[in-house]
Amino acid sequence: MIDKRDAMRIEHKISVVAAALVLTACGSGTQQSAPSSANDETAATGTVEQRRPTPRLAVTYDGGVMILDATTLEQVADLPASGYLRVKAAGDNRHVMLADGDGFTVLDTGTWARGHGDHAHFQTAPPKLTDIRISAPEPGHVVTHDGTTALFSDGAGTVTSIPSHRIGDPEAPQAVFTAPHPHHGVAVPRADGSLLITTGDETVRTGVQILDAQRRQIADNTDCPGVHGEGAAAGGAVVFGCENGVLVVHGDRIAKVSAPTPGYARIGNLAATEAHPVVLGDYKVDKAATLERPTRVSFIDTRTDSVRLVELPASYSFRSLARGQVGEMLVLGTDGRLRFLDPDTGAVIGEVAVTQPWVESTAWQDPRPAVTALGSVAYVTDPATRTVTAIDIPTREVVKKATVAQVPDETAGVTGARMAHQ
Repeated sequence: MIDKRDAMRIEHKISVVAAALVLTACGSGTQQSAPSSANDETAATGTVEQRRPTPRLAVTYDGGVMILDATTLEQVADLPASGYLRVKAAGDNRHVMLADGDGFTVLDTGTWARGHGDHAHFQTAPPKLTDIRISAPEPGHVVTHDGTTALFSDGAGTVTSIPSHRIGDPEAPQAVFTAPHPHHGVAVPRADGSLLITTGDETVRTGVQILDAQRRQIADNTDCPGVHGEGAAAGGAVVFGCENGVLVVHGDRIAKVSAPTPGYARIGNLAATEAHPVVLGDYKVDKAATLERPTRVSFIDTRTDSVRLVELPASYSFRSLARGQVGEMLVLGTDGRLRFLDPDTGAVIGEVAVTQPWVESTAWQDPRPAVTALGSVAYVTDPATRTVTAIDIPTREVVKKATVAQVPDETAGVTGARMAHQ
């Protein structure tokens, strides 16, 4: 049975945050529009008017993707799909990008807001995989920044940029840039048309370039071996992880920030929010390890271009890092506890037991407990028990737990909230 009080608490938390997301989702003052008429038409069948935004979660599994109501954790749909599936929010509060072996498919989660003068109508419809597909051999990172969603193809070295508010429109413009060499990379679009992009090839990755709107080089820094991951922080700073620290982009300048320990020191997974200047990162120091089980996380302060380390009681995985709506730092440990860290001091300010202790698989594709945040609610998946747990971030309390039909893997959430017009 669903506890109505718990459901209402989750619904309220995400609904309140949805209003804030309208102001912050675009970054750098660029606003996005509400879903286009083309988007509205695609979900006309089975559309239901709702009283308020209806947040939903997309959860991949081996054989498809489940869509859950993020308030009740009930399954809304089960969409079969083949291949190793990965999922990321597309940036418009409605769609997610589903990646398989050779491209990205736009998945309509079936929740959105339709602008109507000075107010909005909130609607839901059955989720579906759309016919919109972006070819991308070895699809990699999906980044939404300054109103644009950038899709990186590791196999081709291409970056496909689409206006985020038109991601569900089959007629949306697509700008494609091809890097000199294919590599496992990432790109960050900016409001002025410039592009931050990693450099490297199939065997080595070296750094980051800033390209202007005509894709001419503005700046370049090659002191970033193994460059991986990105995070946009408050003030417009963007961080990229390296095997010897990080690179921090401020405007048209790239600053090298060395790791606090000598030698190999990999920061490759970042959790950032434009609500706070400090970026949360992982931290690994054993280059020879088949699988390192780190117990330290890195705090990258973009105000001072510095890195400090915080020791934790347990190790964690690359799916263990998340951020709350006002910058709270979340780390899911292998001891089964979700820890809340103060973003300024690094102190553990609370923790919640969510899963049983677990051991990270040496195969990175294997499902493992993972955390993702949507508004002020954190969702923890547990493949061992096939459960999803919702935790209120401000109070650090479990508000809902549900068993799902399949073994959960990756998760992405959408709010279903209205986005501001351009």
